[in-house]
Amino acid sequence: MVEIDNSLMGKEYLEMAFERCIKCSTCKYSYKTFEPSCPSGEKFLFESFWASGKIRTIRGLLNGDLEWNDELKDAIFACPTCGACMDACQAPHADYIVDMIEALRELAVKHIGPAQNQEKLIERAIKKFNPYDEPNSDNEELKKKYDLPDKAEWVYYIGCTSNYRQQSLRDATLNFLKKASINFTLIDEHCCTSPMIRTGQISISKEFMNYNIEKIKEAGATKVITSCAGCYRTLKNDFKKFGIVYDFKLYHTCELLKELIEKGKLKFKSNYNKTVTYHDPCHLGRHSGIYEIPRDVYKQIPGINFVEMRRNRNHAWCCGAGGGVKIGYPDWSVEISQERLEEAKETGASIVSSTCPFCRTNLSDANEKFNMGFEILDLIEIIDQLEYDVEI
Repeated sequence: MVEIDNSLMGKEYLEMAFERCIKCSTCKYSYKTFEPSCPSGEKFLFESFWASGKIRTIRGLLNGDLEWNDELKDAIFACPTCGACMDACQAPHADYIVDMIEALRELAVKHIGPAQNQEKLIERAIKKFNPYDEPNSDNEELKKKYDLPDKAEWVYYIGCTSNYRQQSLRDATLNFLKKASINFTLIDEHCCTSPMIRTGQISISKEFMNYNIEKIKEAGATKVITSCAGCYRTLKNDFKKFGIVYDFKLYHTCELLKELIEKGKLKFKSNYNKTVTYHDPCHLGRHSGIYEIPRDVYKQIPGINFVEMRRNRNHAWCCGAGGGVKIGYPDWSVEISQERLEEAKETGASIVSSTCPFCRTNLSDANEKFNMGFEILDLIEIIDQLEYDVEI
């Protein structure tokens, strides 16, 4: 029997595996559409790849009925942790299934290591403070370009994906914040460590979290905004697991946009005469409960034809990039996105939009690889194309 280390962040979630799951298989299908909801299970078609199988794996490993070996890796790590299983499950542990999977991965890292290539995430972060192996940006050049102060009411926490891969999304956010005359600044960020937490590699997480909190404090900020759903989920949910306490108010960009529209402070002056469908990011939707806010913003854009995909909100099919799948299983990751884009085709939309740079990356990769013919844009990039007045 494997003893659960008392210091393990997921100890309580692993213990749930012993008493909660009854193997009813409702985690395999959306309860609303009765369609398959689990990318991992549908790809590998073996019980261990669905949530119920992962819970049984936890039981087997902790009871000593299973031995740690490399053959377990795919069953443990080949999952985007999208949370569709949480939404479908009707048992008391439903809200904690992804926590259970992440705790299992933490245990697996100690015994057999992460999936192939996932170790690069933490190796790169240790050396360069981001998972992309890019020279660390202290954001000083951006501060100069946008004439930002050292101290401000707001901090824009850019996030690694926007800063190193989806810079058009980053710049659209900076343009909006600047035009809105929001008193904001940037900090010398370290990765929020979402990619490491998702893959069970948590050794640097608390250190990086404390570093970022300290930098936000040094900036004197009472509000933090991010355009990254992964950073948002990590700051909102995961910091608590590590005992990290902060007193600033956290916003995703869509929340600020909605607030400004409701208060009559953001007024659009041009039309966006295009058909747009929205992809719900898992970290913003199922993990953080934000579904209607971005939709409310899209629908306020003049001229837009906003259409929904068949599976939407809590029933949305994952883009396939999360949970370490993008780096660990890159070909399959893009296949998951292809299925999402095939669904978008049914709507007649020319633009697939989201509110997450990681979704934007993977949807764009699938769009290019399979010649799907969409334009992939973040909500804030659409806003950046419009004429508008904004007052704070």
